[in-house]
Amino acid sequence: MEVKYPEDSKTILTDLVLPSETNPLNNLFGGELLARMDRAASIAARRHSRRIVVTASVNHVAFNKAIPLGSVVTVEAKVTRNFKTSMEIFLDVWVEDRESGRRSKANEAIYTFVAVDDTGNPVPVPKLEPQTKLEKERYDAALRRKQLSLVLAGKMKPKDATELKALFENDK
Repeated sequence: MEVKYPEDSKTILTDLVLPSETNPLNNLFGGELLARMDRAASIAARRHSRRIVVTASVNHVAFNKAIPLGSVVTVEAKVTRNFKTSMEIFLDVWVEDRESGRRSKANEAIYTFVAVDDTGNPVPVPKLEPQTKLEKERYDAALRRKQLSLVLAGKMKPKDATELKALFENDK
């Protein structure tokens, strides 16, 4: 199976915040942002795997900044790590200032997708090779996140979570 790079999966969705997508404070509904992020992550996962993909989990979402009515919102998604049949996708959400045009980071999220065949059975995905410093940092952190998730779900013993243990052993 060929090696792919995070840039190969890069997906950018840009849209306006419309009145029907806002709460009583005239800010984008959190659920609307989650749906936009899910679509961008799905496209990124499909670009990486070239298979049907399904959302397995939303691992992290940070609503750091309200996104007001009329804002231009950009969701950027990239695959940050592959596992056997799953992929972690990191999403950055940017809001553009209406007057200056400057972009500022509003939110971020991490989703996990699984590649499946036509009958819904998981299938292997290509290996990912990070290139930039940020891609390498996110790639390394993805394994720690996966191990933490497996430990919390009771699917991995804490003593076997080597990447997590290394975080604490380096403090000695």
